[in-house]
Amino acid sequence: MSQQARIAFAGTPDFAVPALRTLLDCQHAVVGVWTQPDRPAGRGRQPRQSPVKRLATDSGIPVHQPQSLRSEDDRQAMVEAAPDLLVVVAYGLLLPRPILELPARGCVNLHASLLPRWRGAAPIQRALLAGDEMTGVCLMRMEAGLDTGPVYDCRTTPVVADDTGGSLHDRLADLGAELLRASLDPLLQGRLTAVPQPASGVTYAPKLDKAEARLDWSHGAAVLARQVAAFNPWPVAETRWDGSRLRIWRARALPGRVDAVPGTVMHVDPAGIDVASGDGMLRILELQAPGGRPLTVASFVNGRQIPVGTRFQ
Repeated sequence: MSQQARIAFAGTPDFAVPALRTLLDCQHAVVGVWTQPDRPAGRGRQPRQSPVKRLATDSGIPVHQPQSLRSEDDRQAMVEAAPDLLVVVAYGLLLPRPILELPARGCVNLHASLLPRWRGAAPIQRALLAGDEMTGVCLMRMEAGLDTGPVYDCRTTPVVADDTGGSLHDRLADLGAELLRASLDPLLQGRLTAVPQPASGVTYAPKLDKAEARLDWSHGAAVLARQVAAFNPWPVAETRWDGSRLRIWRARALPGRVDAVPGTVMHVDPAGIDVASGDGMLRILELQAPGGRPLTVASFVNGRQIPVGTRFQ
């Protein structure tokens, strides 16, 4: 391997940006970036570039946005780029075997979990929903299966009490970039060994569905608090009150037995709205009314009255 390697990058969302920055700052040549096509977004549904495309364009790197990589025509740009290594971070498209076999040093993927736990699309949120105490990011060699490849190295981080899907996303993105920076040269020089994932402990992290955001008050407060955390900032936990949707951005579980129908508002003050659940109470700390912005409970109840005994559904 020459001193300067040719590296291709495939990624799409914000999570992939720190890794791409790491490659742009290294001594090697980023010969092209692959990202998903521009998608309609916002109220005007205008095409929006991915965060990865914006960074690549600003950095003068050629950008490719095929709908898929299944045909020879779709793959031609990658063939012409002739990368020594392909780095993939949350690209969102499956890589066919001809792509996996193209780079001399193979294809590697940064995945936001401690494999084999949480293979799939939403590992960060699934870890929070499950109450995992530890998570991390792994650098693996890609193969045809879904996140099944052998692992070069991992970095870990504890899941702390005030973590949300957003905070954990940002921390893991930075941790992944650190792992890539430390692994890149040893990988290119053939000094890293990939270890097969264990057969036990495999779990899957399916893509989030907006329907999951609706709180079921018959569940325990700890489960509900994990939902609120995992779904912040998307799709945001919600409940129904007075015919309207309330989005719940922050909450915490209060232990103890509650003798009330789940969903009943038990106490309201500037510190929080305490709601009965199937086990304990959920204290809502930040929420949002339709057409409004997220507010602390102190600000929210200053303009709206939520009587004790109200039932959230």
